Amino acid sequence: MNADIGSSKSSTLATHLTELRDRLIRVLAALLISTLCLMPFSQDIYSLVAGPLLQYLPEGGSMIATEVTSTFMAPLKLVLCAALALSMPVFLFQLWGFIAPGLYRNEQKFGIPLLISSVLLFYLGIAFAFYVVFPLVFSFFSGATPEGVSYTPDISLYLNTVIKLFLAFGLTFEIPIATVLLISSGITSRKALIEKRPYIIISCFVVGMFLTPPDIISQALLALPMIILFELGLFFSLFVKENKND
Repeated sequence: MNADIGSSKSSTLATHLTELRDRLIRVLAALLISTLCLMPFSQDIYSLVAGPLLQYLPEGGSMIATEVTSTFMAPLKLVLCAALALSMPVFLFQLWGFIAPGLYRNEQKFGIPLLISSVLLFYLGIAFAFYVVFPLVFSFFSGATPEGVSYTPDISLYLNTVIKLFLAFGLTFEIPIATVLLISSGITSRKALIEKRPYIIISCFVVGMFLTPPDIISQALLALPMIILFELGLFFSLFVKENKND
């Protein structure tokens, strides 16, 4: 009988590993397809992302490439990041498909809206960074250039900063989802989070300091949405049932 139980467990584990492998293959395939589809448009993507900085450069100014491979590797890195963002829904839905069978039916119904919301919020964070943060930050940097200094940013360093900001704001906009999940799972309670609100606000500014360039504008533009999104998470947690662990 023990042998049958052990065999059953081994079979179940093998089934889960096979399913995990298949889902990872689908995610990698989506990433590869997205990359191949975006490669012909690498220069267009670069021009789009570089736009918020180029418009604030002095007349006749341009970015520079200080490394031999920068003109090729920088746009390629940007394409890979764009492909990753484009295939994010596939990754999340594959992750959901893997863990959903182990959840209760009411948890599954609750999970689908959260999954869709997390995808939309991630893209909303990227859009906020591009249309709101970038113009303010790059206008500040360009205007702060001392007289007699030529403002010619390096293409690789610029794209590294842009990708970092995209990721920071994309993940930051997931705060309402994280807040709701923490409360609904019983890890913490709405009351406890409200009591810790002052510490959370301070933490938002600390996180903004580490995730953004060393200027007060971008730090505040990350910290303030984090605080607002945390409050939104608390609001939406009113509509979910708390799983109180004794």
